[in-house]
Amino acid sequence: MVGLLTPTTKKGDQHMKKHDRFIGLDVHKDTIQIAVAEDGRTGELRQFGEISSDLHALERALTKLRADGATLHVAYEAGPTGFVIARHLQAMKTDCIVVAPSKMPVPGGKRQKTDRRDAELLARLLRAGDLTAINVPDEVDESIRDLARARSDAVEDLTRAKQRIKSFLLRLGYHYKGTANWSEAHLRYLRSLTIPLAAHKAVLQEYLLAMEQCINRVERLDALIAVQVPQWDMYPFVKALMTLRGFQLTAATVVVAEIGDIRRFKHPRDLMAFLGLVPREESSGQTHRLGSITKAGNAHARWMLIETVQCALNVPKVSAELSKRQESQPTDQRELSWKIQVRLHKRGRHLLARGKLKQKIVVALAREMAGFVWAMLHLVPAPAR
Repeated sequence: MVGLLTPTTKKGDQHMKKHDRFIGLDVHKDTIQIAVAEDGRTGELRQFGEISSDLHALERALTKLRADGATLHVAYEAGPTGFVIARHLQAMKTDCIVVAPSKMPVPGGKRQKTDRRDAELLARLLRAGDLTAINVPDEVDESIRDLARARSDAVEDLTRAKQRIKSFLLRLGYHYKGTANWSEAHLRYLRSLTIPLAAHKAVLQEYLLAMEQCINRVERLDALIAVQVPQWDMYPFVKALMTLRGFQLTAATVVVAEIGDIRRFKHPRDLMAFLGLVPREESSGQTHRLGSITKAGNAHARWMLIETVQCALNVPKVSAELSKRQESQPTDQRELSWKIQVRLHKRGRHLLARGKLKQKIVVALAREMAGFVWAMLHLVPAPAR
């Protein structure tokens, strides 16, 4: 009979209308500010309120917002709280993107910045489709990335510890005359120094102990990487990069972990921009100016690429160690590896002959290496996830 409700249909459900609702979250350690933009260009933009940063409180708030049958679209800025909220909302089958703060459009003339305004801006821009989402790694990918970053932090601490020793001894008038710093001969020289004052002698011993602790920490993290990375489903990509000269296990792990899914970059230029290796540009009318690289992308991967191309100016060759890394790899990867060596060496020597500074040459070669990394990783089948 027309107009009768079926036993499984609630009375209020017949009036529900499917529509989209856009949610902006300004996320902090203890609180989340929520703003709501209704569907349509002239839809209402309102404040939902401030809630606890607890995931259950967020889930209850979103349940209220979808109670009338609305489809929710959520956005928040990347920050120190990580990707926990994004993963939780994905598990709830709720559309959620994490926005890069550096890519957020800044409204002109606005001189007030509050949590409420930030949440409203996110909701409005999400509705307009003007937000740039970043890649959200899964928990395993993030754990490998954190392991690689912890190793980078340990290397930075080791560099600082060594610099403190050199600066301290230079103040006291001691200067090592050998050819290789931090070699066995240099360490013997440091341990055999005769310093008259007991306080200075104690300071040197503490600095040496701190350096040894940093060395041991780097070695422990290298061992952890050697154990954990082969169990990672992205390990085939790591092995592919290890066919390249200058890419050992740690360097390849850092690049793969920071880049993530290479297929999200449609062209090598997209990867170069992501790594901040493209030049700044200020062009207007007939004026065309290019500056230094943007450095706007992933600093860890950019640093590692710059480190790996340091050997590009050397004569191309396949060393015994590189040959061992290439043994079980496909022929197309080995051929591309040799092509990369020859190309980068030729390009580097050409720029050197033109009188370019070596630092600029290395950055230019790192930009080309990013394109070759894109090509190499596309030779590897995507992992089944």
